[in-house]
This record gives sequence, structure tokens and C-alpha cells, in this order.
Amino acid sequence: MVAVFGTTISPYLFFWQASQEVEELQASAQASALKDAPKQANASFRRIKLDTYIGMGFSNLVAFFIILTTAATLHLHGVTDIQTSAQAASALRPIAGDFAFWLFSAGIIGTGLLAIPVLAGSAAYAMAGALHWRNSLELKPSEAKGFYGIIVISTLIGIGISFTPIDPIKALYWSAVINGVISVPIMAVMMLMAARSDIMGQFVITFRLKLLGWAGTSVMAFAVIAMFWSLGK
Repeated sequence: MVAVFGTTISPYLFFWQASQEVEELQASAQASALKDAPKQANASFRRIKLDTYIGMGFSNLVAFFIILTTAATLHLHGVTDIQTSAQAASALRPIAGDFAFWLFSAGIIGTGLLAIPVLAGSAAYAMAGALHWRNSLELKPSEAKGFYGIIVISTLIGIGISFTPIDPIKALYWSAVINGVISVPIMAVMMLMAARSDIMGQFVITFRLKLLGWAGTSVMAFAVIAMFWSLGK
């Protein structure tokens, strides 16, 4: 359960979306921070809400069908111990033929090409922001060496894992669990900040958003506490 939550509400999402909003702000000469230009708030909030709804909607729809198709193919035929993506593809071939094999392979490659820059980029934004380094994909590498250095190192580590004895499926699983655990304090701090007028100005979150935000944080925290309790038994 924590792993499922960790893939849905991952720490990198907070850093990535926040950083991209800053990129949008810097890219437009007419745009200003909403705290300084409150008249731009309605249009910005509509865009952010639409972007978030569509992104989270599609990601959860994809996740649901991944679970559904895995249960209807691999698990239904007794394949329950998959240690590599190659094994999953091979297991699908006798079940659904060559088309499923090639479609699965294309999906793995496409997912990798999509995930690597986002995950490495969000790590770079988080680290560079915490260390007060210059950080923007608009900057040249020579202008933000630390930022791009983290992207390079993160990518190389990800590639390097493929050449180690580490089980990639278990690595994905436990990284999702870690994401779920780390999300709890990040969500709590985010909710506290969003309710402070000295930080948000007139844009402190409404009671409805406070209720939903703290409810989500509580559910995540409960799942993490239950996980550690069950592991300790």
C-alpha cells in the first residue's frame, strides 16, 4: 500500500511541478510572482489546476491498467516471480503472442526515455534549490554546473544499476516504498507553509484545501506507521 501511494504521491512531483512553475515565471517577461501580481492569480490557478488534474488523471489511469493487465495475464497464468523486465516480456509472449512482446518492449523503452530526464531533473532541482545553486534547464551547463552535474550523476547511477546484481524489480518496489515514507514529512511541511500568510500572502489555502490536504497527509502517515508496525511483528 505504501508503495502504491509512493508511486502516486512521489516527492519528485512536488519539486518538479514547483520548479517548472518557476521556469514558466522566468520564461515570460509579463509574468510575476503571484504574491507581487495577484491579478494574474486566477489565470495561473486555472492553468495549474487543469495541468494537475490531467496529469494525475492519466497517471492513475495508466497505473490502474498496469495492475489490471498484470493480474489478467502474468498472475492468472501463475507467473508471480518477475525479477527483470525481460522476464515479464518473455512471460507475455506465449500468452499474447509477438504483438504483446513488442508492445511491452516499446513501452519499457518509452517509459525509460520519459522517466530518466524527469527523475534526474527533479533530483537536481531539489538538491540545487536546497544548496542555493543556480538551477534552470534554460541555463547552459557552464552556467549551472552543480545543477547539471546532479542530472549527469543521477543518470549514470541509474544506468549503472543495470550492470549490478541488484534486482531491478525489487529496486523499483523499494524505491516506491521509500517515496511513500519520505512524502509524509514533505506533505506536512507543505501544508504548514501553505497556511502561513507571511509566506503565501493573500493566497493562503482555503479550509476545504486544508481539510483535503491534511486528510491525504494523514492517510499517507497511517499507511507508513502501519507498514513499520507490521514489519516489526
